[in-house]
Amino acid sequence: MPINIPVNPDGGLSVLHLILGASWLVQAVMLILLLASVISWFMIDRKRSSYKRYMRIADDFEDEFWSGGEMSRIYQKWSNEGVSEGIVNIFIAGFREYNRLVQKTHVNRTEMVDGVHRSMRVALSREVDHLETNLSFLATVGSISPYIGLFGTVWGIMNSFMDLGIQQQVTIATVAPGIAEALIATAMGLFAAIPAVVAYNRFAHIAEKLTTRYEVFMEEFVSIVNRQDISNKVQ
Repeated sequence: MPINIPVNPDGGLSVLHLILGASWLVQAVMLILLLASVISWFMIDRKRSSYKRYMRIADDFEDEFWSGGEMSRIYQKWSNEGVSEGIVNIFIAGFREYNRLVQKTHVNRTEMVDGVHRSMRVALSREVDHLETNLSFLATVGSISPYIGLFGTVWGIMNSFMDLGIQQQVTIATVAPGIAEALIATAMGLFAAIPAVVAYNRFAHIAEKLTTRYEVFMEEFVSIVNRQDISNKVQ
C-alpha cells in the first residue's frame, strides 16, 4: 500500500510531516513511546521529590534521636506530627512494640529484643517497598523502548521497500522519506529509554543508601533495647 508523505509548504520534509505520513502501525509505536516517555518523566519528578523528603526526614530525625533526648518525648513528637514514613515509621514501630512488651510481666530481655526487632523489620520492609515503587516501570521503559522503536523502524522500512516495488523509477528522493519516517521511531525509542535508564540507576542507588541507613538505625535501636539503656531514657 503506497504511503503518502505530506509535503512541507517550504518544499522539504519536517519531522511532523514525516510522522503524519507514517503508516498507522508506526504511528501507534510512536504514540506508545511518547506516552511511555511522558509517564516516565512524571514518575521521575515524583521519585526525586519523595527521595529528597526521605533524606530530609532521616537527617532531622537522627539529629534529634542521637542528641540524647528522652525516647518517649521523641516518640510523642514525631507520632503527633504525623510524619509516619521513612526512618520515623521504623522507630515508631519499634518503640510502640517496646512499650507494649515492657508493660507485660515475665518478659525477658531476649523476648523483648526479638519482638522489637520483628516489628521494626516489618516496618522496614514496607519502607523498602515505598522506596522501590515505580522503579520497575522505569527499568522496563529503559529496556524495551529501543526494541519497540526498532520494531516501528523495521515495519516502516519494510513498507517503504514494498512501495518501491510498484514504482517504475526509483531515486533517492523516493527512498529517503519512507526511511526517514521509519528511523524516527528508533529515535523516539532512545528518547524514552535513555532518561528512564539514567533515572533508574540514580534512584536505585539512593534507595539502596536509604535502605542501608534504615537497617543500621534498626540494629542500633535493637542494641539499645538489648542493653536496656532505653528504660532509663524513657523514664
